[in-house]
Amino acid sequence: MNLLSLNCLGLGNPDTVNALRTLVRREAPAMNFLCETKLCGRDMRRVRERLGEYNGIEVDRVGRSGGLTFLWKKEVDCNFVSTSVHHVDCHIREREKEWRITGFYGWSAVSDRHLSWELLRLLHHQSAHPWVCIGNFNEIFYFTEMKGGSRAQWQMNNFQSAIDDCGLRDVPWEGYKFTFDNGQSGDANRQCRLDRALCTETWLDLFPYARLFHLDREWSDHAPLRLAFDRREIGSKTRSRFRFEQIWVGEEGCEEAIIRGVEKGQEDLVDSLRACGKELFAWKKTSIGKISRSLELKRKQFARLNEGDRTERSVQKQRKLIAEIASLYRQEEQYWRQRSRALWLRDGDLRVGEEEVSTVAVDYFKGLFTSAEPSNFEAVLEGIEGRVTARMNHVLQAELKRKLLKL
Repeated sequence: MNLLSLNCLGLGNPDTVNALRTLVRREAPAMNFLCETKLCGRDMRRVRERLGEYNGIEVDRVGRSGGLTFLWKKEVDCNFVSTSVHHVDCHIREREKEWRITGFYGWSAVSDRHLSWELLRLLHHQSAHPWVCIGNFNEIFYFTEMKGGSRAQWQMNNFQSAIDDCGLRDVPWEGYKFTFDNGQSGDANRQCRLDRALCTETWLDLFPYARLFHLDREWSDHAPLRLAFDRREIGSKTRSRFRFEQIWVGEEGCEEAIIRGVEKGQEDLVDSLRACGKELFAWKKTSIGKISRSLELKRKQFARLNEGDRTERSVQKQRKLIAEIASLYRQEEQYWRQRSRALWLRDGDLRVGEEEVSTVAVDYFKGLFTSAEPSNFEAVLEGIEGRVTARMNHVLQAELKRKLLKL
């Protein structure tokens, strides 16, 4: 199981939604916490439908800012507890484990930052379950968690005090140190670690191999966070995950790749599936992936620019890459839409209306209960042992007497 957390910087732009959908497909999280969606609940539900089969809780934006959503796969046993414009709190049951997760979005204004810590303490007192809290806290622990700009010591002290009061600690993490970048160059550039996952010792006892990965920042000024709960989900942050797409079935070469995989796997099912995956992955890279390869290349270029100092040239190059990546996302979306339309025109609309369903049902039951007037019963009944004796048959065939009717 894993979880994806991201400060979206708004989801009203179709390019941003396409980028988010690609990220969710790539990381395949069981749960998602998204803050600063800048959407009302109705619009966020439309976005959710594009991300896959998730249940969810939406918190409306306030004015033109804010907006939260917490999504979980249908197989996850998630029970909603509470929400506000700054948090979503849920209980999770997994086999014999029961624990708690909170998506947190701290107040951005320094004058309101104390409200974040009051909320954190309030949430702490509401449950004794093992607890993990993830999101954008809009504050740092130490001066070493920032690059550029200045910060008052008392701000960090207040954050540390709240964390101590709640018995929380950092989940071990990997990746580029700073999760926020204001996108400016030179002395105006500000980078800091505003996004993190905090947990209690009891939660870490449940998930001793848990790791938080700072993923590469793309369209947002915040980096996505991927929280991996166990060793199966822990790997390189750039590791590619193979996922079969149903629409590939109509593409030239897909069937041949599957056949090659089955033949290589011989009679062992696991080996066949593994071999099929390798063959399909190789086929995808050479046959399907012109746009995908361009996306991968530009994402790697962008990732290299994400770390280190910001010059005017590097910032301009980043902005150019963001526009190019968004364009490629649009091309990819358009390609698959056209492909889906072509398959629909070829194979027809498989949906059936209510009238057709009714006709099929009537015809079925009509045929089921209408006699076909069969004959030659003796041949069929010959091998069936009789249960009605000759005496019983005599009684049944006897003439009905009036006195029996009176009884």
